[in-house]
Amino acid sequence: MHYDAAAIERLVEQITQQVLIALDEKRTDAPVAASGHDPNCPDCESQGVQHRPHLVRQAMEAGASRFSATLGIQHVDGDIARLIDHTLLKPDATQAQIAQLCHEARQYGFAAVCVNPTHVKLCAELLKGSDVAVCTVVGFPLGATPPEVKAYEAQQAIDDGATEIDMVANIGAVKGGESDLVERDIAAVTRTCHNNGAICKVIIEAALLTEQEKVKACELAKKAGADYVKTSTGFGPSGATVSDVALMRRVVGPGMGVKAAGGIRTYTDAKGMVEAGATRIGASAGVSILQEAETRL
Repeated sequence: MHYDAAAIERLVEQITQQVLIALDEKRTDAPVAASGHDPNCPDCESQGVQHRPHLVRQAMEAGASRFSATLGIQHVDGDIARLIDHTLLKPDATQAQIAQLCHEARQYGFAAVCVNPTHVKLCAELLKGSDVAVCTVVGFPLGATPPEVKAYEAQQAIDDGATEIDMVANIGAVKGGESDLVERDIAAVTRTCHNNGAICKVIIEAALLTEQEKVKACELAKKAGADYVKTSTGFGPSGATVSDVALMRRVVGPGMGVKAAGGIRTYTDAKGMVEAGATRIGASAGVSILQEAETRL
């Protein structure tokens, strides 16, 4: 049977919408096994998205090049998109919201999605075959777990499909001048990442540090072999600032990444961070940032 382009377009859109709606519905009337799903029925309605990610992935792959008009962008600044980690770290994020995040990341060509560890497996499935990386957080958001625990958490996330780890440094140790502990803390996660081909970004939670402490944290991250330093968790007293990004860039030099995150909501915000030296932007407002960028092109 032959379908014209318009018919295929409509079909893909219908499938994608149905899948995303299904993810957000609670199935209470279907018989399920004690575990909450029927392992003998991979496509039945009682299955949660964690057991049916191939359905969502197939729909997104089928429609990945077909929805730019629907989503409002036809000529996105690709360079900007490739700097953004499309982020959803809220504790109440649902699987449907994570699926939508991945859908947007594919469509807009973001560098990565950044999610809590519980969602890594789902994201890895939904983004399989794409250029979008799966990033997760470790020791988040306080940074107050031991180095060994952070290393274990990083390994588990990598085993689940993460290729980028944003770890929170031990902020109390930074402020207390415990440089050996801070370096060991960062090195444990960095070593785990590099042994598995992943990259490590170190969150210093700059809003809690003095100027001198920011410098020291960046120096220790660089000494421990991390790939990036990152301004904020987004859960601290404030987020990224241009002055912090510029300071961090001066300390780590040109060979290390700087990620600005927290409170970046507009294209102007993102542009200011990049001009100050950021090579990655963490933002939950990635779509609106690109929409604003489109109006300026």
